[in-house]
Amino acid sequence: MSRNRFVLITGCSGGGKSSLLSGLKGKGYKVVEEPGRRIVNEERAGTGDALPWVDPTAFARRAVNMSRSDLLSAEHLRGTIFFDRGLIDAAVALQFACDISLEETIGSTRPYNKTVFLAPPWPEIYQNDEDRRHDLETAMDEYDRLESALTTLNYNIQFLPKVSIEDRVEFVLDRL
Repeated sequence: MSRNRFVLITGCSGGGKSSLLSGLKGKGYKVVEEPGRRIVNEERAGTGDALPWVDPTAFARRAVNMSRSDLLSAEHLRGTIFFDRGLIDAAVALQFACDISLEETIGSTRPYNKTVFLAPPWPEIYQNDEDRRHDLETAMDEYDRLESALTTLNYNIQFLPKVSIEDRVEFVLDRL
């Protein structure tokens, strides 16, 4: 089954990705929720050891495993599926946490559509919350690592414009 229909939306924390994905879901598209947020929720309900601010390596390893599982689970679904972050984000986090290469984590195949949508830093809407404890500067550093990884992996990066959710949804759909 072709993973060309697996579309990654990634980028800067607080850049409006989840709002965009909610808009796509509202149009009837399937959306895979962000692994990081799901892990934080699970960890808060359990031991709390694999939180990004407690053990970044354990968190990144869990994100890699969850992202792989998400990809496998999506294989049986029909149509275009949008991923809120995913395996590339997790691989970049793991590389940053403990210097494991992208190639070692991802392998030689590319799990997503060649076109990837990247949300740039958007300071005007950036907010911290219980699950997003890092500051904007840290988020921007992560964004730079993601952009570099996507370039290295030869993805066609489409930078999301800083416009309304409705306009972002149309931007994404027009480019697919």
